[in-house]
Amino acid sequence: MKKILTTAYILCLAMMLRAQTDPQSEGSFKVAFGEPVDTAFTDSLATDTTGTTLQWPENVLVRIDKLLDDPLLNRSQLGLMVFDLTADSVLFSYNGRQTMRPASVMKLVTAITALERLGNSYQFRTSLYYKGEIKDSTLTGDIYCVGGMDPRFGGDDMNAFAEGVRRLGIDTIRGRIIADVSMKDETRLGEGWCWDDDNPVLTPLLMSKKADFIPRFIDELRDKGIHIIMPYDSDGPEEGTVPNGASIICSRFHPISEILMQMLKDSENLYAESMLYQIAASGGVKKASAANARTHIKKLVSKIGLSPDRYKFADGSGLSLYNYVTPELITYLLRYAYRNSDIFSSLYTSLPIAGEDGTLSKRMKGLYTRNNVRAKTGTLTGISSLAGYCRTANNHMLAFCIINQGVMRVTDGRTFQDKVCTALCQP
Repeated sequence: MKKILTTAYILCLAMMLRAQTDPQSEGSFKVAFGEPVDTAFTDSLATDTTGTTLQWPENVLVRIDKLLDDPLLNRSQLGLMVFDLTADSVLFSYNGRQTMRPASVMKLVTAITALERLGNSYQFRTSLYYKGEIKDSTLTGDIYCVGGMDPRFGGDDMNAFAEGVRRLGIDTIRGRIIADVSMKDETRLGEGWCWDDDNPVLTPLLMSKKADFIPRFIDELRDKGIHIIMPYDSDGPEEGTVPNGASIICSRFHPISEILMQMLKDSENLYAESMLYQIAASGGVKKASAANARTHIKKLVSKIGLSPDRYKFADGSGLSLYNYVTPELITYLLRYAYRNSDIFSSLYTSLPIAGEDGTLSKRMKGLYTRNNVRAKTGTLTGISSLAGYCRTANNHMLAFCIINQGVMRVTDGRTFQDKVCTALCQP
């Protein structure tokens, strides 16, 4: 049975929560089913005339302990870790090292790795080249559309591409419009994705998040009065790579901040997968793959002091049923981000804000959580998760990860998570 926090027990707890956290060790004290609590708080324990009023952190521990009586936990699994970033120590852990499917909380792994690897000034790029001769308003040669897997590439960008061709004085193209998709491998679905899901298409050439870039580009050229005379008929867009000596027409860019914002606030899966392949390509590899990205994720996991062999990283979005992480891993990644100002500034501003925007716009509108909790949500069949940051009443910054697994109704998991966040934030 779960241990009940009596006043005597709390006094004992206040004396024992002293050792600094080691992410590889089991800690020096147990709360609820054998998980470690390891903190370095020095706040004194205060009581009222009845001896029942508690100070930080004991008041928070009592609240969370009561939440563990929820009948939901009799029929589902919970993984929970709360880390006090101000004190740099674990506040509470319950099945913190149990491997679970993260759902879209996996996007935090992708986002933090990308910011670590690429930096917050990185830009997604799509480019247009030509090879041939321009004479008498006619290009005799080929145009190459080079994909950089930018999910933000849209109508304005396509218009700029066609305008770039027209500014060269071209009104006729005698040649081919070639798709250069050499940035990544030929994989078009993520590992472990369900065939009947609405899965994003993993192509480097994206137009408004769809894989019809070349037909749309040809239409745009024709709308601007540019004639295209193909050397032969084909069944579809031809693929190839930009040859040596090709000339740049123009490039379109979108900063990583724009991708992060929609990826995290609105939980856009394509944006997360695009981010994953930016990570993969960052080492200069040809035909970047998800396996390349996993190498960089594992390096970061090792850097924060955990063993990457304990986890499974299948994709960037959390759609895969093959992803397995722990609340501890997610919490320590959030801790790493918090300690690195450049990473944290980009990550924190991109997270959904409780009661305000993104996937948390309708949740946690209470006095203590609204505009305070910033966290990534996650939802798959049977999975509900939440991980991010919040600030306590005594101005401690916390990182937390909550994974409810085996929940038949998503609302049950969300309700439990909201209660945990309230327990952390209220005085």
